[in-house]
Amino acid sequence: MKQNPQRDIYSISRLNREVKTLLEGFPLLWIEGELSNFKSYGSGHWYFSLKDQASQVSCAMFRGKNMLTKIKPRDGMLVQVRAKVTLYEPRGNYQIIVEHMEEAGEGALRRAFDELKQKLSTEGLFDSQHKKIIPEHPKCVGVITSASGAAIHDIISTLKRRFPALPIILYPVAVQGDASKNEIVAAIKKAQQRKECDVLIVGRGGGSLEDLWSFNEENVARAIYNCTIPIISAVGHEVDFTIADFVSDHRAPTPTAAAELVSPDQRAYQQQLINSTKRLNQLITAHLKQQQQQLKGLSQRLIHPSRHLQDMAQRLDELQTRYIRAQKNRLNNDKIILQGLATRFALYDPAEQLQQQHNKYQLAYQRLQKCIQQRLKNKTQQLTYIGHSLDTVSPLATLQRGYAIVTQHDNDKIIRTSKKIKVGDKMVTQLSKGTLFSTVDKIKS
Repeated sequence: MKQNPQRDIYSISRLNREVKTLLEGFPLLWIEGELSNFKSYGSGHWYFSLKDQASQVSCAMFRGKNMLTKIKPRDGMLVQVRAKVTLYEPRGNYQIIVEHMEEAGEGALRRAFDELKQKLSTEGLFDSQHKKIIPEHPKCVGVITSASGAAIHDIISTLKRRFPALPIILYPVAVQGDASKNEIVAAIKKAQQRKECDVLIVGRGGGSLEDLWSFNEENVARAIYNCTIPIISAVGHEVDFTIADFVSDHRAPTPTAAAELVSPDQRAYQQQLINSTKRLNQLITAHLKQQQQQLKGLSQRLIHPSRHLQDMAQRLDELQTRYIRAQKNRLNNDKIILQGLATRFALYDPAEQLQQQHNKYQLAYQRLQKCIQQRLKNKTQQLTYIGHSLDTVSPLATLQRGYAIVTQHDNDKIIRTSKKIKVGDKMVTQLSKGTLFSTVDKIKS
């Protein structure tokens, strides 16, 4: 049998190589599936399979990529991977090489929730210092929720039961789906612009994490934070927490609880009204009783006109008597003043003045004589004392006690030592009585 020279025969290696080239022509793909047969080797590489209900595919994720993965893979976990398609040539196995892995479904949402929560917390959007005070007695309540959901019915029924007079303004929005987050943001801005209410309830009924996800969006959180109206977050049930709960001014576990928070209890108001009415009645009764007692006292103090005229006549007589007495006292005072003036006038009479001056002169002359005599006596005693003191220190007194004063004849200098004279000098010796003139014949030291 003759061979066809045009036949192109592929080796296995060539086939696998070209198939690999074709498969690697695929762009990077996002693939979702369930992890199975997961194995981690000492080299750090991961090998596993991804499967769905009908098929599975072999996967490999090398150490340099899986070190950046934030999740811990395990069999049965639903994941999303970003990978490229390739072929393992030695065995001819079709496989995918994973570059990134994350949880799919609720797991991915939970991770996104944690990341956004950490980001906003770091920025300070959850800080208590930014929380606004919920008014104790709001004049109007705004509700941002679905117009047909259970939340609005719970809020309305609760407010009617607790305080029917409190007005409610509904800002209807979708509470799940792609467009819901933008509707919620727009409703918050609209309420802030209109300024119709002084507190807002933002929320919805319960559901899965995916159902509640609109309240975990960043733009919703920032709209709540930037709103000047106090906002109460009421999303889901008590166990459900959203980003809106953390950034709002107050979190209510349910929409019903939010309605109870913003509305006063009419039963408490009724009881307060009853107590106030009772106290007011007591005050009025006490006031009337006091006024009756005061009226009774005034009636007892009321005087008959005739008695009043008698009192006035008696008062007139008393005033007349006091007037006559005052006039007499005034006349007596005028007489005393007149007598005083007459006495003062007599004192200023010229003869009296001359007599007074003469008396003053005599008195001054006598005082002067006494002063002169006393002064002479004092000076005499002082002079005697000074003479005695002078006599005590006088050289004459010293001479009288046997001492003498020796001076040189030619210059009258006092000689106090023998070293100042020499044989033949002439000296003068002053005695108590008389003077001696002598010549030195001999000196003895």
